[in-house]
Amino acid sequence: MGAGIIENVDKQTEMLLPELDNPLAVTIAGVRLANPVMTASGTFGSGIEYSEFVDLNRLGAVVTKGVADVPWEGNAAPRVAEVYGGMLNAIGLQNPGIDTFLERDLPFLTQFDTRIIVNVCGHTEEEYLRVVERLQDQPADLLEINISCPNVKEGGIAFGLDPRGVEQITKKIKKKAAQPVIMKLSPNVTDIAEIARAAEAGGADALSLINTLTGMKIDVKKKRFVLANRTGGMSGPAIHPVAVRMVWQCAQAVSIPLIGMGGIRNTEDALEFMLAGATAVAVGTANFLQPDITMEIVEGMQAYVEEEGLGSIQEIIGAVR
Repeated sequence: MGAGIIENVDKQTEMLLPELDNPLAVTIAGVRLANPVMTASGTFGSGIEYSEFVDLNRLGAVVTKGVADVPWEGNAAPRVAEVYGGMLNAIGLQNPGIDTFLERDLPFLTQFDTRIIVNVCGHTEEEYLRVVERLQDQPADLLEINISCPNVKEGGIAFGLDPRGVEQITKKIKKKAAQPVIMKLSPNVTDIAEIARAAEAGGADALSLINTLTGMKIDVKKKRFVLANRTGGMSGPAIHPVAVRMVWQCAQAVSIPLIGMGGIRNTEDALEFMLAGATAVAVGTANFLQPDITMEIVEGMQAYVEEEGLGSIQEIIGAVR
């Protein structure tokens, strides 16, 4: 057997080793997660509020609420509305900023045996880069970049809507980031696969999708918009089939890992994403209805692996072609 073949065999064996003792383990950009279940940004805070309901040690990762270079006040109220099959939110990425995050939230998360994914937001490329630079020497495992933010220098159009813009900002962030970079994709585009390929071309280590769909609710009696912002991001079970389709499309278009999200309310929903090509999943709106839903999904995945006689949950990733 040639040296090259031996080397390849050794690498494949090394990749499988973590799964030999834990069939739920998955790897994203070289970072091992104990299981594929994480929280979706903006629905779990930084874990502090949920820690009395959820054993954070049992999560594959905690994805923080968006972190900006300075505090953001968010949008005016009312900014949340219930709709058929989900909810609309126009929170506006309210957050206390990177200083408070480093002083309070990150030290809290480091107490737990879970991966930490910091969601980064900004209104300009410079704002994103300042946060990424501040995180270079911090104990964050991965960065998730929210490119659904409005680019104020381009008339408020979201960074994630233009393929060239996606590739450009991905390249700039990759030059500054010390951690692997996950680009979070907006579904409010004509061709999600084109956006995915642009992020991969820019050097993204992984992709997460989908962010919320733009929606609107009108009060017919008061004859006015329910949300002060008029439009908001729709999440919840109603968007799940759209999200699964987009994850499948991107899995056919790129070779980097995907994190699927959108309307997950049970184990079956999570497994759909993985069968479509996602390596991991993020649970969002369901956290508001059932704070411990992530624990139920982790247990459900364990039961599924045993029932199906799988050696590893990774065997189902992209199984549907």
